[in-house]
Amino acid sequence: MSEKSAIRVFGARQHNLQGIDVTIPRGSLTVITGMSGSGKSSLAFDTIFAEGQRKYVESLSAYARQFLQQMQKPDVDRIDGLSPTIAIEQRSSGAGPRSTVATTTEIHDYLRVLFARAGNPRCWICNAPIVQQSTAQIVDAVLASPAGQRLLVLAPMISAQRGKHAKVIERIIKDGYVRARVNGEVTLLEDIKPLTASKKHDIDVVVDRLTVKPEMKQRLADSVELATRLSRGRVIIAADAGDGKWIDQPYSAALACPEHAEVRLDNLSPQLFSFNSPQGACETCHGLGTSLDFDVELVVPDPNRSLNDGAIAAWRKQGRKLNSVYVDTVKDFCERFNVLPDAPFRNLKKSKTNILLNGTTEETEKEFGASFEGVLPNLKRRWETTESEAAKHRLHGFLSESDCEKCKGVRLNQQSLCVKIGDHNIAELSHMTIAHARTFFDQLNFDGEKASVAEPLVSELRRRLGFLCDVGVDYLALDRGSTTLSGGEFQRIRLAAQIGSQLAGVCYVLDEPTIGLHPRDTRRLREILERLTKLENTVIVVEHDEEIIAGATYMIDIGPGAGANGGKLVAQGPPDEVMRCEESVTARFWTGKSSVLVPKTRREIDPKNAITIQGVSANNLKNIDLSIPLGCLVAITGVSGSGKSTIIHQVLHRALKRAIDGSGPKPGPFKKLTGTSNIDKVIEVDQSPIGRTPRSNPATYVGVFNLIRELFAQTREAKIRGYGPPRFSFNIKGGRCELCEGQGVKRIAMHFLPDVFVTCAECNGARYNRETLEIRYRGENIADVLNMPIEQATRFFDNFAKITRRLQALRDVGLGYMTLGQASSTLSGGEAQRVKLAAELHKAADIRTLYLLDEPTTGLHFADVRNLLTLLGRLVDRGQTVVAIEHNLDVIKCADWVIDLGPEGGEAGGEIIVEGRPEEVALCEQSHTGRYLRPRLAGTPLIKMPS
Repeated sequence: MSEKSAIRVFGARQHNLQGIDVTIPRGSLTVITGMSGSGKSSLAFDTIFAEGQRKYVESLSAYARQFLQQMQKPDVDRIDGLSPTIAIEQRSSGAGPRSTVATTTEIHDYLRVLFARAGNPRCWICNAPIVQQSTAQIVDAVLASPAGQRLLVLAPMISAQRGKHAKVIERIIKDGYVRARVNGEVTLLEDIKPLTASKKHDIDVVVDRLTVKPEMKQRLADSVELATRLSRGRVIIAADAGDGKWIDQPYSAALACPEHAEVRLDNLSPQLFSFNSPQGACETCHGLGTSLDFDVELVVPDPNRSLNDGAIAAWRKQGRKLNSVYVDTVKDFCERFNVLPDAPFRNLKKSKTNILLNGTTEETEKEFGASFEGVLPNLKRRWETTESEAAKHRLHGFLSESDCEKCKGVRLNQQSLCVKIGDHNIAELSHMTIAHARTFFDQLNFDGEKASVAEPLVSELRRRLGFLCDVGVDYLALDRGSTTLSGGEFQRIRLAAQIGSQLAGVCYVLDEPTIGLHPRDTRRLREILERLTKLENTVIVVEHDEEIIAGATYMIDIGPGAGANGGKLVAQGPPDEVMRCEESVTARFWTGKSSVLVPKTRREIDPKNAITIQGVSANNLKNIDLSIPLGCLVAITGVSGSGKSTIIHQVLHRALKRAIDGSGPKPGPFKKLTGTSNIDKVIEVDQSPIGRTPRSNPATYVGVFNLIRELFAQTREAKIRGYGPPRFSFNIKGGRCELCEGQGVKRIAMHFLPDVFVTCAECNGARYNRETLEIRYRGENIADVLNMPIEQATRFFDNFAKITRRLQALRDVGLGYMTLGQASSTLSGGEAQRVKLAAELHKAADIRTLYLLDEPTTGLHFADVRNLLTLLGRLVDRGQTVVAIEHNLDVIKCADWVIDLGPEGGEAGGEIIVEGRPEEVALCEQSHTGRYLRPRLAGTPLIKMPS
């Protein structure tokens, strides 16, 4: 390999890398593999990408550099032949609640311009086209009337509005007008009698009376202009039909409905179609699409309770004083509205329930002769007026997010929604899946002047939608929130944007792009990566997937272990050469020398011991019934977008939380939930961060840091000095270094140079003051302990069972390479999920718990998957239930029960294709999962379904 045809890394020592030299061929697909924590990301992202990004930024002017976030120089001797680098990671870059698939891919920007320049506005009341007409067009239309036709030129001032309108009439008279048409009758203004305030009225000023003839053209034009100035663009031409009847023909010189004065638009601009702009955003929710309101299902969690028995939970949990007040309030309500206080809430009449929850109206006050504030208005008033944090905290438990009442969740106002293209407004187009939107724009055509304006916009939309389909996210809706996307989905969306840019000679660095992809879709992703290399780009992928590894041109295996046992170059070269390396753990699994074995026996399934949820119809789910057997490992499978996350996270988890804890977000629509008495607790173990700040770490999350601080406080020297456990916290004044406030480093802004993080001169990065660091246990101070790898710390505290049990749980999930004090902000989604899983392992087994996992194999090597399965088996053997959304075939083949959704993604999915033992799923011809699972189970006996 020549010098110019390769990227050469010399002496990489970033994090745990041990001064390795690596060669990466340019213009090819290179896969970096190895055990979790071996140093793959340290090489790909923290060394190669960081250096490429740093060199690019350094090439810019000092003025430009001060506006860019610059990266520190990685610990490497040098890198030769490095191209400009682009990293496409799993993290969603902190996308906010306004970010959607369409905004992230810039599709929404093209849609906004398209609607502004080629949209057809229609009245939202009568659906008539809103056409802006010039004075000349109006005059020409009127002159087309028969000669001799008598006309009135009217300026509509009041349209179907209650009131006396005395000021309007007075202003018309002052302006010198003589006649007006009031409620259909033309009369002199001085003869108008006072109008009734309670009735609706129409008032049109008579600007001119004409007879159609050629010479009146100029007079008619002047009259039309005068009328449009009076009525903000509207004018009515009334033609005499005889017998005192007139036929109206409305016109509009503004962008407004000629019939309805309230329907008018400003100039169509792209800002009108943006929910991030005041011009387009819904006035109520300000473009968020949701609002936080008190939820009746949380306020009254058990409708079988009576009012005397505390059916109103929100009034039952408000402190002793308020509880007694609300007891009297309920008693007073029952007496005033003739309600039985001991009757179940569900048996109350609907009219009485409405009064109890929402309060009385003018009509109900007259009917019952009494008024009542209502539970929900009372809670809302208290929420808005209380200054007590404790009260806020209690009330917050009864709030849930729901669609905005005004815009119904579409985020936009009425003006922007009335503009349509092909019978669809921008919200309806955004609600389409990427696949449907692609079909729509492929068939969309424009005529005349709009065709030349719309063509480049539509062409770009077709291209971008096509790229998104190519990377396997065609099932996503364009208005899907970015915060709801998995790391893999967000990464593939960014990958589609890069394909569309058609850049050449770039070095792309990707972090497990197969996350969330079914094996069926992985081959399509591999073809996308190969397409990038055909443009002479270099693609470096950190990956464990067999399909991607098999398709790589070059392979780098880092290891052999994790943490201090990793960081070495085990092998590099074409995959066939690497697979012959005896020291490579990856090669051993690839060649079959090591493997994840199929269980010899599977756990018994008791159909009666199950959680069942019926009639689930959220998102694309088609009214399905799901039964989760308890006391076993259950795998939820299916192609991307088939409905797995919807049914587990958005419906089952939320429904169980409300049934068991009486709190949580509102679940998606379903009909019935049974079997909740079979479990005591439900825990969702997802990939969200374990903490919001760098101060949180694995030790604090699993609760081991408290035990370590207590241990240090028990040392002889600490007792003599009177140091308690708080002394050994870097978050509390007293024990921490106050110069850096327990951070260990100080950040110094360098303007156009990268910010410099300087080790604190006072504590030398230890985070504690000198007095605290003088306290030692077995020769190590508290800072030394936090810097220990978990594997080493387990041996260090081997005499303390409570500490070692928690640390061993972290080792069992494959995190022994981490240090106890590693900042949570540096953890990947997969690592965060495993920390959460470890936190559950040491807890008591007497609580029947249902664990919901979302792709727990994310970021795991083949060997780590084997360890994870052993770990999950321990949980299940303790009587717990584990439900995992998973694509990894090793996990699926080891599950006790598999539920496969599909058959496809999006609207073509949402059904249960097959459920049963893995062997039974493998035999299902309609199941994509079964087709890929079949070779993994070859030679195993078929286990019959339980009777």
